[in-house]
Amino acid sequence: MASAGGGSYGVLAAGSGALSLPDGGDQSAEPALLELLDGSDSDDTVGLPRRCTAVGSDGCANIADHRTAFPMGFEHRDDCQCQAVRSRPMASNPAGPGPAADGTGWTATGLRWREGVPRLTAASGARLLEREVAVGTRVGWTVVGPRRCVGVRTAQRHHPCPVAAELEPGSKAGQCGSCQDADQGLALARDQILDDGRTYRLYLAWFGPGLAKVGLTAEQRGTARLVEQAALAWTFVARGSLPSIRRAELTVAQSGLARERFTSKAKVGGWWRLPPPDERAAAVRALRAQVLGVLAGHGVELFPADPVTDQVALFGLTDGPPAAYREITALGPGATLGGTLHAPIGRHLFVTPDQVDAPPLLLDTRLLIGWALRPTPLAPCTGITEQLRARPAEQAALF
Repeated sequence: MASAGGGSYGVLAAGSGALSLPDGGDQSAEPALLELLDGSDSDDTVGLPRRCTAVGSDGCANIADHRTAFPMGFEHRDDCQCQAVRSRPMASNPAGPGPAADGTGWTATGLRWREGVPRLTAASGARLLEREVAVGTRVGWTVVGPRRCVGVRTAQRHHPCPVAAELEPGSKAGQCGSCQDADQGLALARDQILDDGRTYRLYLAWFGPGLAKVGLTAEQRGTARLVEQAALAWTFVARGSLPSIRRAELTVAQSGLARERFTSKAKVGGWWRLPPPDERAAAVRALRAQVLGVLAGHGVELFPADPVTDQVALFGLTDGPPAAYREITALGPGATLGGTLHAPIGRHLFVTPDQVDAPPLLLDTRLLIGWALRPTPLAPCTGITEQLRARPAEQAALF
């Protein structure tokens, strides 16, 4: 195992400079950031869909139907019996995600993987910025509050939160309740979508001994879901429509062979006790053999020989995580975070502070979402809530 100050768990090469989000006045200062707005760099007014005025106040009797029928969840059906409807255009959330009030930052929207490459992302209204996370990159940020909902991302574009709702500093949800309800990805996870016409794949993800998960992902997303949730090893086992793959997922979960969910804490705990690569692959193949037996005659296309993919090296965990580190549990206005980035592990980042002998920090990048980040010279990490984590001691044998 690596020591607390060792570099064998992810710092592979020196980066090319400090990673920072551009300030509001000079977007050319960071050429590695890409502006994305349907191919345009303009910040035009966004016309919001019509919204029933009962939504977000006294409730709407037809709100479930609204959210089933419309991707954004805020539209009004012509036959709705609620109150009046507003349909005026609204500026692209001037009070919400975007430059801070003093024009010194962009709002973080998290860490995303595209085609196997991790990217830190930020938003200004409907405009998006992103940059690849290079191992060894040095960062320096000051957190600017308040923390606000980042809205909803669809296949076509990013939709800012209509009310720029404030969020709790320690929440890992970067959206308010209304935007969560309008999020198609969350609706799928909550079984609120019966079928969307797409083809899905059933996967088995291994997060450590005793941590086997079964899940589904849209075929068009490729392997993004498996890197996002930091699966250490995985394989596809079936293919079919959403209803058929969802039934297969439930069947596997009910058999007790794998679970549908694990907490982030459980996944991180698995990093400390990783067997060798051949044993990891053997565990996934043995699990697949049992799952295929359970799914026989289930009406889905089965994959009895799909390769097992191991992502431990991708995540910089070949020698395990640091023997001790500080886990960030919340950020606050005025907090500073700086140091050297290690290889992202799903949405988690180890950061080695510049302070001598300081243990690494583990940041769940979901905690960044909704905060404006101001580029700042490298400085001690301050204003963060953290908890010390250490590798569990080996239990002595009884015999």
